[in-house]
Amino acid sequence: MIEKRTSVQSGQIGGNVSPAVPPVFVPPGLVSGAPMIQTSSIRTVFADYLNLTKPGVMLLLLISTGCPMVLAASGEIGKSFFVRLFFVLLGGALVSGSAAAVNCIWDRDIDLIMSRTKNRPIPAGRLGVAESLFFATTLAVLGLLVFFYFVNPLSAGIALFGHLFYTVVYTMWLKRTTPQNIVIGGAAGAVPPLVGWAAVTGSLNATALYLFLFIFLWTPPHFWALALNKNEDYRRANVPMLPVLRGERETVWQMLLYSLTLLPVTFLLVLSDPQLGVLSRGVLPILSIIFSVQIVLLRGAILRGAEEKTRLAWRVFGYSMVYLALFFLCLVVDSTVI
Repeated sequence: MIEKRTSVQSGQIGGNVSPAVPPVFVPPGLVSGAPMIQTSSIRTVFADYLNLTKPGVMLLLLISTGCPMVLAASGEIGKSFFVRLFFVLLGGALVSGSAAAVNCIWDRDIDLIMSRTKNRPIPAGRLGVAESLFFATTLAVLGLLVFFYFVNPLSAGIALFGHLFYTVVYTMWLKRTTPQNIVIGGAAGAVPPLVGWAAVTGSLNATALYLFLFIFLWTPPHFWALALNKNEDYRRANVPMLPVLRGERETVWQMLLYSLTLLPVTFLLVLSDPQLGVLSRGVLPILSIIFSVQIVLLRGAILRGAEEKTRLAWRVFGYSMVYLALFFLCLVVDSTVI
């Protein structure tokens, strides 16, 4: 059985164009959703279901949900706040885990082709589509019920929007059709701050929207730094990531442009909320500038054709996660300690 959902004209790194990648044979059982499931221990099965939820990504989403809650609460974090925080993080984990599982189900054909994903539970044949879909549906329903009954309807509605945007708009549509997939699809990853803010205040304001905008603009350079080093994977799978179609130079140029937009957004964010003071005004711009400098160094290595470009791309990717963590830590400290 031949599985080929898109026809992308792929290019080598640096902009040279090569013929379209030929169709790849995928075992029928894996595409149809009925792979042979090997006998596994309970521990292994649990690990596989956990793997479907992409716990590393989930952790970043929960951080960007919980930290804005502290800012939204104006630093007043008593017992009732922690109870609400528990239910928000529980609901967020369930909903984001469901979205990740749907992504794994839909992308099982290309996951089998790419080296970094071929050992995921579904392409490796350890889990089937039917049970994975039941798992994803159950998580989504439970998560939305947690938000609706233990938090508030607005947070439930925003969480549902984020789930559908990631699974339907990004996973099922954009990812295989446009090199701007991660730009538009990045809106799904920017939803958690809105969920956290709505959970505390029952509404949204300018600060919440600036937090959304920050994550939205942070996502492309963060992801493309990874994609630069996984370019061959995406080329083989016919996924039109920007480095595949436009090459390294165009990708790193766009990374720099997005990183530069983060500086004015951080200023607007600080000005929008009286809880953010000296610490945020001093630290957030510095974090943004360091991010841009890292990308400038990467761009220089790519223009020179230096071998260190791989290392520098990984460094940009690693710093992007440090940047996000320090960004939210700064907001929490500024609104509670200083």
